[in-house]
Amino acid sequence: MNQTSVYNKEAFLEIVKDRRSVRTYDENIKISKEEMTEILSVATKAPSSTNIQPWRFVVIDSPEAKATLAPLAMFNQQQVTTSSAVIAVFADMNNLDYLEEIYGKAVEQGLMPEDVRDRQVPAIRGLLGSRTDQANKESILIDSGLVSMNLMLTAKAYGYDTCPIGGYEKDKIAEAFDLEKDRYVPVMLLSIGKAVDPGYASYRLPVDQIAEWK
Repeated sequence: MNQTSVYNKEAFLEIVKDRRSVRTYDENIKISKEEMTEILSVATKAPSSTNIQPWRFVVIDSPEAKATLAPLAMFNQQQVTTSSAVIAVFADMNNLDYLEEIYGKAVEQGLMPEDVRDRQVPAIRGLLGSRTDQANKESILIDSGLVSMNLMLTAKAYGYDTCPIGGYEKDKIAEAFDLEKDRYVPVMLLSIGKAVDPGYASYRLPVDQIAEWK
């Protein structure tokens, strides 16, 4: 059997094609902590450089937290006020702090041989530990972008809609939610909830205009 045949391609394509950037949500719909935890857990199956998983999330769903976010969200007030939650995605500059835990748990769970861990951990620490802050930031922003896209698709699979938000006070968001400003780099905000309307479809450039084969 072809490996791809075990997956439901049609269902996945429907999720991708139906995803919209939704700005108005049903204010009566709330997402439980348990379900949000499931969504985040699935989303973090996204790849990251050396599996370092540098993403961090702040789930903003209480009235108090939304009130803190609102003045920072600029022209995106509707998403903040009507969504079930807004997820602030950050990239952790201190991502190496979790290296031993990640690789140690992989060994405990039988996902990696112990000798592989013992070779890779010092090699990764030596490689990534020598990076400049700028190189570190560039890498973790890519990884956190991948998890953000995974999060939007996962939310759609759970029956929720999302909108990625870049218009907010990035220089204030970390401290507003008690995070170290120099450690946690803002990536984006993601509103999530049940759409009041399905959002607008949008034009995409044709593949023959944006790709070439050599």
